Amino acid sequence: MSGDPRDEAYAKLLVETCVDVQPGWQVLVIGSYLARPLLQEVSRQVGRRGAYAIQRVNLTGYGTNIPWAKEAPEDLLGKPAAIDAYAFDHADGLISIEAPENTRELSGLPAERLTKLQSAMRPHMERMFTHELKWVGCQYPTPALAQDAGLSLGEFADFLYGACLLDWDAERERMSRYAEHFDQAEEVRLVGNGTDVRLGLAGRSAEVDAGGANMPGGEFFLCPVEDSAEGAIVFDEFPAVYNGREVTGISLRFESGVVVDASATSNEEFLTEMLDLDDGARRLGELGIGCNPGITRYMKNTLFDEKIDGTAHLALGNGLPEVGGTNVSQLHWDIVKDLREGGRIELDGKVVQESGRWLL
Repeated sequence: MSGDPRDEAYAKLLVETCVDVQPGWQVLVIGSYLARPLLQEVSRQVGRRGAYAIQRVNLTGYGTNIPWAKEAPEDLLGKPAAIDAYAFDHADGLISIEAPENTRELSGLPAERLTKLQSAMRPHMERMFTHELKWVGCQYPTPALAQDAGLSLGEFADFLYGACLLDWDAERERMSRYAEHFDQAEEVRLVGNGTDVRLGLAGRSAEVDAGGANMPGGEFFLCPVEDSAEGAIVFDEFPAVYNGREVTGISLRFESGVVVDASATSNEEFLTEMLDLDDGARRLGELGIGCNPGITRYMKNTLFDEKIDGTAHLALGNGLPEVGGTNVSQLHWDIVKDLREGGRIELDGKVVQESGRWLL
C-alpha cells in the first residue's frame, strides 16, 4: 500500500509538534489498516526520537471492536480488559489515526452498549484530559471519508493536508488575539438564523488549539458557566453526526443552563435519547470558535467541521476540565452553527464578529 508524499511531513507534525515525543517514551500508535502508510511513517518518526512505538491496528477505523461489542455480556462491556486499561494508564503518548472503511459502522452497535463501553474506559482516559498523557487525534484519507464529503479521494487528501500542514505558530498567534477578548468578557451572545443565545463566561478562559490534541487544529474553545445558557439556537445549516448517527435541523432552547425544549427535523428520537443519557447531557460542556483558514466547507466530519472559519459550535454534555469545565456527562457532542450568512458574535454587547468576519 503506497502512501502520499506528504505523509512524512504529516507524521513529523504529529510526533514532533502535537505530541512532542521524548526519548524513552512509550507511544501508542493506533489506527486502521487503511492508514498503513501513515502508521508506518509515524512509527518511523517515533523511533527517530528515541522512543517506543507500540502499534495497535484495528479493522473499523474507530478503535472499537464492534463484532465483540455486539456479542459480549454487558458486565464485560462495563469493565475494560486489564491490558487496555494498563496501556492508557502507563503510556506516555498516544497518536490515534481515524481511517474508517465505513463512517456509519458504529451505528450498527446499540447506543446503550456503545455508551457502556465508552464509560468503562473513561477513568483510564482522564490522563488525556489533564494532558498527563500527551495525545493527538487525526485522520487519514479513505474512500469513506471522501464520499461523505462529496469529494474524490485525491480531492479529500488535498483538503486534509491543506488543513493540517499550516504555519501553526502563526495560527496560534492569530487565534490568541481573538481568544483574549473572550477571556476578558462576562457574556457571549450568538445571533443567527433562529438563534439568540447568551452564555456566561465569567471566570473562564479559552484554550487555543493550534495543533495540540486535534490535527487539524484551528479553533479556540472554553466552557460556558454551567447554569448560564439562556435562549434558543437552531442548527439548520449542517447535519449533526454522533457515533455514526445523523440528526438534521436540531433546535434547542435553554433556561438556566439546561435544555428545556429540543426538536429535530430527522432522527429526533436519537437526539432525545442522547439528551436523556444522564443528568449532565442537557447542559453545555463547550463553546468553540472555528478559525482554520484551510476549512471553508462542510465535510460531514466533526474533526474538520468544528474548525470551519466563521462558525461556532456548542458541545452538549461533558465539560473540559482544562478550561474550567465542571459539568460531568458521558456525552460530548459538538454541534456546528454557521455564522457566515448574517450571524454575529457579541461580547458584553459589542459585536466582535459579523457574517464570519472578525471586527477586532
